[in-house]
Amino acid sequence: MSMDLELAGRTALVTGASKGIGLAIARALAGEGVTVVAGALTGSSELDELAGSADVRVVSVDLTTPGGPGELVAAAAELGGIDILVNNVGAVRPRLQGFAALTDEDWDWALTINFLAAVRTMRAAIPHMAGRTGAAIVTISSVNAFLPDPGVIDYSAAKGALTNLCKSLSKELGPDIRVNTISPGPVQTDLWLGSSGVAATVARATRAAAADVAAGAAAQSVTGRFTTPEEVGRLVAFLASDAAANITGADVTIDGGLITTL
Repeated sequence: MSMDLELAGRTALVTGASKGIGLAIARALAGEGVTVVAGALTGSSELDELAGSADVRVVSVDLTTPGGPGELVAAAAELGGIDILVNNVGAVRPRLQGFAALTDEDWDWALTINFLAAVRTMRAAIPHMAGRTGAAIVTISSVNAFLPDPGVIDYSAAKGALTNLCKSLSKELGPDIRVNTISPGPVQTDLWLGSSGVAATVARATRAAAADVAAGAAAQSVTGRFTTPEEVGRLVAFLASDAAANITGADVTIDGGLITTL
């Protein structure tokens, strides 16, 4: 269902777009008439299907390499500029052995995919966004940015840095480029529900059923359920549009009421 946010004709770059939240974001923006450059490491049949029915260009790229983000931005810039950047790429590995078990390699992995990939993408993209009316950056962070969890200690730290960075950038780039973050709680994606996702990993360690782990997490929200990727996608489209023209430096929580504090 289209909200008609008057985004037609704009160009968006979305990272981590092959599945889950990224795919839903690409779908939501394409549904608004946006030309979407979808960056993904491996791609997916769902993304290919979307590219076959909408103005979506798939770029295969490894965003964990120092040069990957720049390559993706260059591919998007060839279309004439970038109006919308969505930093979505991210990943989590449950850390059930405690802080001391994390190696430098573990920290490098978490900080690279959840923080440095966005740093490098924004650094490359911002020159191509400057001076474009309505330019906006939307970054997918996490409630773990301000709900630190020892079970995902490196992910929480990386997301905290990511949200902090975007707030700083909103001050540097305003009013020319709006910069906002979205903090989802648990979302119905492979990150949580896949065979190697959070629920399955915790279940194996605690000898519980993955479905029970997921149900327990959902029950912590006042709505009693996970957020859907489509709900995040629609929120991204709104924040990227002129309907949100005076919203910058904001963090929008979409978690079914999981966070109970003000």
